[in-house]
Amino acid sequence: MRGFLRAIRALFVIALLLVIAGALWWRWAISPVDSAARTPQRITVGVGATPRTIARQLIHAGLIRSPRVFTYLSHGEPIKPGVYDIAASESPGQILKRLTHGDFVTLRITFPEGFTLKQIAHRLARVGAIKDEEAFLTLVTTQGTTFKASFPLPAYLEGYLFPDTYRFPVGATDREIVQVMITTFDKRVALPLADDVKASKRSLADIVNVAAMVEREAETDGDRAPIAGVIYNHLAKNMHLEIDATVQYAQGVHKTRLMFHDLTINSPYNTYKIAGLPPTPICNPGLPSIQAALHPATLDYLFYVATPDRSHVFARTFAEHEHNIAIEKRAFAAKKAAAAKLPSP
Repeated sequence: MRGFLRAIRALFVIALLLVIAGALWWRWAISPVDSAARTPQRITVGVGATPRTIARQLIHAGLIRSPRVFTYLSHGEPIKPGVYDIAASESPGQILKRLTHGDFVTLRITFPEGFTLKQIAHRLARVGAIKDEEAFLTLVTTQGTTFKASFPLPAYLEGYLFPDTYRFPVGATDREIVQVMITTFDKRVALPLADDVKASKRSLADIVNVAAMVEREAETDGDRAPIAGVIYNHLAKNMHLEIDATVQYAQGVHKTRLMFHDLTINSPYNTYKIAGLPPTPICNPGLPSIQAALHPATLDYLFYVATPDRSHVFARTFAEHEHNIAIEKRAFAAKKAAAAKLPSP
């Protein structure tokens, strides 16, 4: 009997030791590999990856201790594909939370209001968000209709890639980047302003077209609505728009001052030679310019000229316009002369 009791006690002690050892092992398995580690490793999760396949990547990288525990902790929750920076100081639970929530490595990119498709492509290429600038431009200038939006998209997407600050996941495709920018345009412009567009009795395409010219012409917020008004007044009178910014778009370069020979360029974007709106917007306008195109100033101005303080002076007749030009030329000359007299820094 005593031998039996001793055997029971021994088994109990062994079981207790196994429980303690298991608890210690579990605690070890779910803890960070190196709590002092600060430098992350970049892990790429492909489409269709499972917790088990990711566990193999992580164990190979020395970021977890047990693939089985990692897989068990996942509870079969789907992993979001993308590029992640993971440090050995993170526990398996923390790593799983990031993988299932899609806490990707991102590139923060700002596109100012008035950027063209070429400028957007160049900035994306410069920061490494896209690999081939020309391939991106081909996509956004020929395949616009293949993207999703609440309104009919044109093949040429100038005007519809909304200018904003974005965080694109590292490894995002050109198509994914473009879709995000179109969706932002939809959420910020097309959907919330749908009633205003309908009330204006103009198409969204025409409003974006006018807004793009306003964006490139106006230097101050106060000039946006009056410039939009001038554009609509020209259209109503079947007058050429004579917008310098459209000529610059046709040339593909920005000039501070256009010369007479610049205005003779043969292009459907040269509004000194063609009547009506240009064939597409000339840039991607911001919301203030779109609002100005939707709600232009109701004035009888037909002309405007820039002043040294970046605002514009408006005129009703060409004679008034010529008078304003002469005044502003003298003002610019005086400003230039004053700047020349300043001592060098």
